[in-house]
Amino acid sequence: MKRRAVLAVALAAVLAQGSSAWAQAGNERPIKLVVPFAAGTTTDIVGRVVAEALGRQLSQAVIVDNRPGAGGAIGSELVARSGADAHTVLLGTVGTHAINASLYKRLSYQPQRDFVPLGFVGATPTLLVVPAAAPWKTVADLRQASGKSVSFASAGNGTSGHLAGELLNLRLGKDFVHVPYRDGAQALTEVMAGNVQFMFYHPAAVLPQIRAGRLRALGASSARRSMAAPDVPTLAEQGIADFDLVAWFMLYAPADMPAAQRDRLREATQAVLAQPGVRDKLAAQGIEPMAMGAADMAAFAAAEIAKWGEAVRRSGAQVD
Repeated sequence: MKRRAVLAVALAAVLAQGSSAWAQAGNERPIKLVVPFAAGTTTDIVGRVVAEALGRQLSQAVIVDNRPGAGGAIGSELVARSGADAHTVLLGTVGTHAINASLYKRLSYQPQRDFVPLGFVGATPTLLVVPAAAPWKTVADLRQASGKSVSFASAGNGTSGHLAGELLNLRLGKDFVHVPYRDGAQALTEVMAGNVQFMFYHPAAVLPQIRAGRLRALGASSARRSMAAPDVPTLAEQGIADFDLVAWFMLYAPADMPAAQRDRLREATQAVLAQPGVRDKLAAQGIEPMAMGAADMAAFAAAEIAKWGEAVRRSGAQVD
């Protein structure tokens, strides 16, 4: 009996060690940060800044996994369906978590039901830019242009650049023609070449071209001027009423992630986004920080879904 008792204690110790080792291995497993757009895009750059800082904060590898396609819906669905996986998060955007809710007739995920926000990374206005050789110096000049002789580019149907252009049409009473491209880089190249007359795009991408004399900025899409381009007046300042559109980025966990891991990631994310070095790197991309708690993030996202839903309906944009 005594020998059996000793063996039982020894076996329990071995099992406990094995369980502890398994748990440690689980904690050491890399976290996958899904970026639902291609490498080299603004979203990708933002995702890599966050991943690097989050990895340091957690003392755990955080790997960026680019899953582009369908306006971010492919990567978003992947994370939504990851279930109780404690090692997969998503860098959501205004597209994936506001625009797509109205744009897609049959969206494969529900932005509010399937995700829980971990941290609001920041927001950026887009700049309305024209070729440097274009005759327009202000939005008032553009208003005088003949509608169908003017076209505007975007990174694709239903993107924020597309809807911003359609909202401008609505506010100006124009019918500027939308020309969608494969991605933002291609669209920007066509605008600089003068093949398309204008587009709305991120400051980080257009400011170097403005400084090089290839583009001119006519206005910012937000209610207040961009920190990255303080000399560019907003469209509202130029008499375009009710024009306040920004692109934004938020880190999300799948709704089914275990609460303990979700809380750990939320705490780490909030700490990372408060770091001056991280904020400086985001500012270099034109991303302006906005401190938000969990309730604030949920309310903000709900308001954005409503606002962009109106823009989608008025534009007539829809994807099956």
